[in-house]
Amino acid sequence: MESSSVERIESQNQIPQILEPSKGTSFFRTCFNGINALSGIGIISVPYALSEGGWLCMMILFLVAIISCYTGLLLQKCMSVSPSIKTYPDIGEFAFGNKGRILISIFLYLELYFVAIEFLILEGDNLHKLFPNAKIHVGCLKIVGREFFVFLVAIIILPTTWLRSLGLLAYVSAGGVLASVVLVCSVFWVGAVDGIGFEEKGVIWRWNGLINAISMFTFCYCGHAVFPTICNSMKDRSQFPKVLFVCFILSTMTYGSMATMGYIMYGQNLMSQITLNLPKGKISSKIAIYTTLINPITKYALVVSPIATAIEDKLPLRQSKFIVSYFIRTFLVISTVIVALVVPFFGYVMTFTGALLGVTVSILLPCFCYLKIVKTPSYLEVVFIGVILVFGSSVSISGTYISLKNIISHV
Repeated sequence: MESSSVERIESQNQIPQILEPSKGTSFFRTCFNGINALSGIGIISVPYALSEGGWLCMMILFLVAIISCYTGLLLQKCMSVSPSIKTYPDIGEFAFGNKGRILISIFLYLELYFVAIEFLILEGDNLHKLFPNAKIHVGCLKIVGREFFVFLVAIIILPTTWLRSLGLLAYVSAGGVLASVVLVCSVFWVGAVDGIGFEEKGVIWRWNGLINAISMFTFCYCGHAVFPTICNSMKDRSQFPKVLFVCFILSTMTYGSMATMGYIMYGQNLMSQITLNLPKGKISSKIAIYTTLINPITKYALVVSPIATAIEDKLPLRQSKFIVSYFIRTFLVISTVIVALVVPFFGYVMTFTGALLGVTVSILLPCFCYLKIVKTPSYLEVVFIGVILVFGSSVSISGTYISLKNIISHV
């Protein structure tokens, strides 16, 4: 895979790198970029994840956060070995050669692709909640409900995928941090003021939902694809560990508070997206839903563009490159629409993405790369990494199996 195309994964993947000319980003701006990397659509599903595993599963959330932060540090240690390492695929190539670069790139592209699918499912579900009677007739075909909104959103975002420069959208998508804060506040308002209350007790522990919960928690911390680029953009890279600590602490506080509020509001009645539980007609509910809807629309092109660029760079065409580019990007949008319509299960798709791709990219691969690159890790490091690999492999295998089983049974 071409080096230039692979590097675009980090440069275009959701996080705008706000650089000071010839200086790099400051500590504060780097923290902002890092928090934005971890502030995604996972926040609307952490209450459901908690309901799947029970109250004690909050400890699993903290454990996943600690492991993900540690593997982020492992990536930074791998980068410190050579100045030529600037991206995640670079780490894979330095550790395992060209096969390592290709393997990591494949997992990163797949992760981006499934996130794009999740965006469409989310848009369809929440717009259908706002406008349950919407429908359209195309000839003798009637498109109703969430399917109509998936098509509508796809038509709206399609022109944004044709843009070659995504700088403006990158800055708009940086509102992910603010959107998370607004969403948490809106949900709290629904519970405290709009009559829902915080009276549900929940359950202490649910074995049968444990793997689903862990997979969803892992999805929430899938920021490792852009961590190397964020680190590389810093003015003082030695402060990157502090940046990781700040980002993971603040993100975990946000996820934890949302999960707790949602669970004591709705208990075991939680749906895969808490916005679908919110009462209709309330201003706070509409604010929460509209806030949830904005980010996927602005981020979709940023997610799909690296995949399209990688395909374009592998094609030998030159004269009709722009036409081929439009075709490829349109085809990618159509394919995500098809998958979103065939598998319209937000929670199951998130579980699958978190288990197979999130665990691999954020937990397993950083450990393998570190053990390969760093020749003399300490005994404690080897033991701790070994425990992480056993934990991650178990979650990945079981989570992928359970999510695929659920998807197939419902389809």
